[in-house]
Amino acid sequence: MDLPVLVLVVGFVVLLLLNVPVAFCMGIATVLAFLAMGEVPAFTAVAHNMATGIDSFALLAIPFFILSGLLMGHGGIARRLIDFANVLAGRYRGGLAYVNVVTCMLFGAISGSATAAVSSVGGFMIPLMNRMGYHRDFNACVTISAATTGLLIPPSNIMIVYSLATGGFVSIAAIFMAGYLPGILVGLGLLLVSGVTSVLHNYGKGETFPFREGLVRFLRAIPALFLVFIVIGGILLGWFTPTEASAVAVLYAFFLAVVVYREVKLGDLPRILLQTGITTSVVFLLIATSMAMSWVLASERVPQDLSASLVGLTSNKVLLLLLINAILLVVGCFMDMTPAVLIFTPIFLPVVQNLGIHPLHFGIIMIMNLCIGLCTPPVGTCLFLGCGIAETTVTRVIRPILPFFLAMIVALLLTTFIPEISMWLPTKLGFVR
Repeated sequence: MDLPVLVLVVGFVVLLLLNVPVAFCMGIATVLAFLAMGEVPAFTAVAHNMATGIDSFALLAIPFFILSGLLMGHGGIARRLIDFANVLAGRYRGGLAYVNVVTCMLFGAISGSATAAVSSVGGFMIPLMNRMGYHRDFNACVTISAATTGLLIPPSNIMIVYSLATGGFVSIAAIFMAGYLPGILVGLGLLLVSGVTSVLHNYGKGETFPFREGLVRFLRAIPALFLVFIVIGGILLGWFTPTEASAVAVLYAFFLAVVVYREVKLGDLPRILLQTGITTSVVFLLIATSMAMSWVLASERVPQDLSASLVGLTSNKVLLLLLINAILLVVGCFMDMTPAVLIFTPIFLPVVQNLGIHPLHFGIIMIMNLCIGLCTPPVGTCLFLGCGIAETTVTRVIRPILPFFLAMIVALLLTTFIPEISMWLPTKLGFVR
């Protein structure tokens, strides 16, 4: 291992162990690596790479989608989706668990954020399930795992980041389309686990609605659901690019939350805009420092060397894919999704391309792995947020969440070894030739 790479890795790990924020870990380690490379002045070189790293028109979609998600989250969208999902799935044994999963899938498809789904859906569903006799820990597990489906069902900010990490080789529209079937597959697995657990523990008696009530709830949810058709339909029909679609999403979310549902007041907008700015700055700092670190790795030919080393271990495609999945699962336990995607995409992409795997397919595999990491300690954002909302502890949740992990891993393996699950839709729509 060359000296700059050694300095980079050791510096990053030591700072991470000292509980320094990840973005600063990457930035400081990169400065040290530039010094080891003899780049003077190192700070200027790192600043230049950070600035050019986020100089991308496609990245403008991230703050817009964050803002639209926050407007939706504050605009009463989650409650209307819950009412609609209750009509679809609430009549069965364990109905509220099904409602929780379906609502997270719908809300995730609108907000594109797992933490927003945990907060908005979990904040309403977990207390309701508690009152209806479902076990508190089970309720937390359902919400925590189901919230991650929103990162696979577009629009999704992490998919935009992956497109950037591939240098634009994978288009945002293509990765959006590739996420639908895997996201639905994960959702079906979670529904199955929720159903079996509910039957075994006799959770929920189900609730039926007269046709008129069901129709009213559906009509109330239509404006919220229509956002998905506006964004995805507009991209597919060529009306606007994904970045332009994000701006359209903000306008529509504003109209819905302020004018139609009237749950966001004009006086609330400064607070929502401030929260958008804070979240965006965190994401962009991670992206900037990750891009600077990636430049060092590329300069020292780390991706090529690691690719040759992995291929040298075995030429068996199945074993290599299992090994990459195992590494990504471990990475997801200790690192946030954005830096993980930006750091490990350039490293693993040459490996999987040598195996004949399309970068679009690999992107979905990577995101599915890192979604599981959101539900695992010690860094699992959804895990800790869900436990806080449910007023329980991580140690109490770990055991009942294992079947949900199993369902997510089965979905991951199916997607890994059956490429058609992720590739069929973008191929049919002409994004892959």
